[in-house]
Amino acid sequence: MPFTTTHVVRFQHCDAAQIVFYPRYYEMLNATIEEWFETRLAWSFAAIHVTMGMGVPTVAQEARYLRPSRLGDRLDFTLTPLRLGGSSVTLSVEVSCEGEARASFTSTLVWFAQADGRPRRWPDELRSAIEKEMQEGRAR
Repeated sequence: MPFTTTHVVRFQHCDAAQIVFYPRYYEMLNATIEEWFETRLAWSFAAIHVTMGMGVPTVAQEARYLRPSRLGDRLDFTLTPLRLGGSSVTLSVEVSCEGEARASFTSTLVWFAQADGRPRRWPDELRSAIEKEMQEGRAR
């Protein structure tokens, strides 16, 4: 089953045109990725960033805005891992509201050490969890 989480469009997300201001999508996108790490991979950002001194910054991002989203809309963010490299992962996130496509994102994250800012290989346990998500996605 794909990972899906819902974000309600709040007043804080809207611009003067009364639609979601595009940078706010990135905040919801990051919250989706963080929730996926914690709930599906069992690796919290707190443990990764604080305890381990590692990080998963976004190094590439592509966005498409298909339809406007408005105050009160319930947006479903559906995340699917696409590619897993030695230290990177590319994710697809589709955003919809009641089945209508609103936006889509492709994000590439890199596992890196905060101490020197250099990429590292994924820890075996985390790599296995991402691979499992990818295999389940292919089985659908």
